[in-house]
Amino acid sequence: MLRRTFNALMVTAALLALGAEAANADETLKVGVSAPKTGPQTGGAAAVYWPNVQLWVHDVNEKGGIKVGSKLMKIDLVEYDDKSSPEEAVKNIQRLATVDRVDFIISPYTTGINLATAPLISRYGYPQLVATGNANELKTFIKQWPNSFWLLGKASDLSTGIVGTLKTLRDKGQIGNKVALTYVAEAFGLEMIDSAKPAFKEAGFDIVYETSYPLGTQDLAPVISGAKAAKPDAFVAYSYPPDSFALTEQAQIQGLDVRAFYVGVGGALTGYGQRFEKQTEGILSMGGINPDDPAYKAYRVRHKQLTGQDTDYWAGAVVYSSLEILAQAIEKGGKDRASVVKAIQSGTFDTVIGKVSFDDNILRKVWTVGQWKSGEFHGVNGLNVDGAKDPVRKPAWN
Repeated sequence: MLRRTFNALMVTAALLALGAEAANADETLKVGVSAPKTGPQTGGAAAVYWPNVQLWVHDVNEKGGIKVGSKLMKIDLVEYDDKSSPEEAVKNIQRLATVDRVDFIISPYTTGINLATAPLISRYGYPQLVATGNANELKTFIKQWPNSFWLLGKASDLSTGIVGTLKTLRDKGQIGNKVALTYVAEAFGLEMIDSAKPAFKEAGFDIVYETSYPLGTQDLAPVISGAKAAKPDAFVAYSYPPDSFALTEQAQIQGLDVRAFYVGVGGALTGYGQRFEKQTEGILSMGGINPDDPAYKAYRVRHKQLTGQDTDYWAGAVVYSSLEILAQAIEKGGKDRASVVKAIQSGTFDTVIGKVSFDDNILRKVWTVGQWKSGEFHGVNGLNVDGAKDPVRKPAWN
């Protein structure tokens, strides 16, 4: 008798626990994320991606959650390391969708991994707000995967921004006509060079040197020595963060004598300015921001307070904005993913980079080039942006 009573009590307790767990699950919004914590993309993700995911979850939960219908639902984050590998990222997305059964997925980090995971993300109906990647054939891509949204515009917007900036400097008589080009041999670099080369030629530039290098290359000294031998007036690299640092360091060591020096992703990092200090003066890089914008300034302060590190002057704010868009769309569409996708397609959203709305799933308001001036990175070129500064010729390396 005692054993039967004890067993009944145990079953009742187990059922109550399961009920409480189910009720708790109903009160939270399960959000999945897969991005690099190891591998060659770790540094970039640690600087611009993970801290903004952390900040967003904190901000949402601190105010009580996202309003879904009549409920405020806090975020329960499920995260995985994709090891900087598209194959690993696909496995993680599959697990998030089928094992963890998350309500929403935060778009991955980098162009290549976003392209690799897009079919799977689309299969499960999740909105994909791409804040750290782009491509040239977006119209075709979006037609196939209409749940994808692109906050950095087309690849050609970013790749040709520097062409326009160098043309401005050339027309002012501040630089000559010869350009050295290099790019990382990965989806990002290939997309960039595909549109950049014809744009440079159309603008009348003479490409005197061109080379690529594999993702994860440690020694980029040969790239700089090859460029130096070609005696260019401008150096342009469509590079990832580790490469941007290494190329800059080698350019200074070898005395690459150019008056326009441009690197890709990573040049807008606060850590880049801290690493090279006064030597960054006049360096150009992909991206940009208006550092005087009040919304950005407030976000920058909050980012530092919570994460303990400075955000960058480009992608970090875009990542955070993509999550603001997701939250506001959920408040309109609830947990129904198709409704959330429609809300993103048709809505206008308040974000730290200003009001955002999509034209055929593409954001047409993007910074393309920024420049270091007196310790800050200012946007100098972009599409439909406010606050751009005039580009200037880079002084010689000290």
